Amino acid sequence: MASANWVDLSKDKDSGIETIHAHFEGHAYDPHWHDSYLVGITQSGLQQFSCRRQKHQSLPGKIFMLEPGEIHDGDAVQPGGFTYQMLYLDPHWLSRELAARRDSLSCAGDPSFENTLAQDPQLAQATSLAFLALHGKELRIVRQTALDGLLSALGGHLTWQPPQHEKFTPWSRVALQAREYLHAHLHEDIGLEQLAAATGESRFVISRAFKAEFGLPPHAYLIQLKLTRAREGLALGRTPAAVAADLGFADQSHLGRWFRRAYQLTPAHYRRLCTNLPD
Repeated sequence: MASANWVDLSKDKDSGIETIHAHFEGHAYDPHWHDSYLVGITQSGLQQFSCRRQKHQSLPGKIFMLEPGEIHDGDAVQPGGFTYQMLYLDPHWLSRELAARRDSLSCAGDPSFENTLAQDPQLAQATSLAFLALHGKELRIVRQTALDGLLSALGGHLTWQPPQHEKFTPWSRVALQAREYLHAHLHEDIGLEQLAAATGESRFVISRAFKAEFGLPPHAYLIQLKLTRAREGLALGRTPAAVAADLGFADQSHLGRWFRRAYQLTPAHYRRLCTNLPD
């Protein structure tokens, strides 16, 4: 990680929401995805990223919103880099909280962000207040009130989509079967020939269908899946060595190389920030 870059992470024990305050110069991170809904605000600089097959540029005060599984990257394209605050909203928490607000929001389907970028001063203020309350470990009632404000401000930016299994493309069957296999065998050293046997298609068809459906080839998706599970294990206090062994990485340093590349943090640093446990 470049000396000018820094990442400050915290995790709220009640909601499970992670908050990140970070600054990057130059290339920030490679294409990747998260299991969470991401809501963030650019504080300074020009934050450039690709998502939904478009290139976006976020200026100070703009809100960026990403759904679980959406592929995105990050770059600073101006001298001085960019700084942002971001909340990682657990999908189960978000669905539960939205369901409790049925008087004002329809919950027929999965919540979806209508746009990736928004210029909305009310949402910007609510995002910043929620971030400060959680990241600063305010009193529980303060944190809950700030999150209620965030949910209210998000209402105008949410739409409702049918569950993923109801969305189909010509590539869907092969891609979904391959993805199910990756999830079921993520602890193993999987080869394309195993995906071919599981789907009844050639490895070339699988790679093409998978990338068309999910935006990443199978190997890149599997690495992201392993890293997502690594974050979960580290946040629970498991050691980097144990997590690496469980997820099929060659060793702790192998996990560390991929983890730093994706998150600009070492596994040990992430574990310490989430748990306050020593390395």
